[in-house]
Amino acid sequence: MQPVTTRSKGEPKQSRPVRVAEAIKDWVVEQGLQVGDRLPSEPELISRFGMAKGTIREAMRILEAQGLVKTRSGPGGGCFVHEVSKERARALLGNYFYFKDLTIADIYQLRRVLEPELAAQLAGQLPEDILAQLEANIGAYSEPAKTLDDEREQHIASLRFHALLAAQSDNDLLAFLIDFMVNILSDLTVYRRLYSPPNIQLWANGRDYQMRLVEALRRGDADEARQIMRNHMETAQELMEGQEAEMQRRFISE
Repeated sequence: MQPVTTRSKGEPKQSRPVRVAEAIKDWVVEQGLQVGDRLPSEPELISRFGMAKGTIREAMRILEAQGLVKTRSGPGGGCFVHEVSKERARALLGNYFYFKDLTIADIYQLRRVLEPELAAQLAGQLPEDILAQLEANIGAYSEPAKTLDDEREQHIASLRFHALLAAQSDNDLLAFLIDFMVNILSDLTVYRRLYSPPNIQLWANGRDYQMRLVEALRRGDADEARQIMRNHMETAQELMEGQEAEMQRRFISE
């Protein structure tokens, strides 16, 4: 029988199904099960973990809600180990920060550290089709925006450039963190209207840095790529904090 770990003193009390769900996760890791592998049947889980049917079923519902298992019915059905998608993980983590009142400074504190190293890592490593995708993305904001809607879309597109870069990293954690920050910043930009008023300096500087960065990546110049991205992040933070301050000023005046 697999023991169900009890909580340590001072830890929040967990319900029995939650503890069993954690024990099942530990068992999956110990057994080396991979995505797509079938989990034991319900009677086997009842026997293995020494819990009632209702507790096991609730534990499995918890794991399914977390995206860690998937149930299929019909012939060949059952409960299988499932991989949490990047989109689901991003959404769950985003929920944690929903009420945290993140600021531009909070986000750029990490971007200034991580993104220059990503740029250096990718210098000379990107195939021409990826470089072409980055250039095509820059082309989406080749001219200053003429309307507020255009300005909003250009902000989001310019951030997509960084998500495209992150997707090329062979460091899954680095790629996820940068992609997550890009999406958080996109959301902040939209619902706090940080694209208003239009900022021609933010557009011009961002586009120039990105064009220079693509060339440094193509040449394989890691030091230059790192420095360009560092300057890009520092300038973007300063200008975005200005947009944030303007938004707060308008809010107070209204």
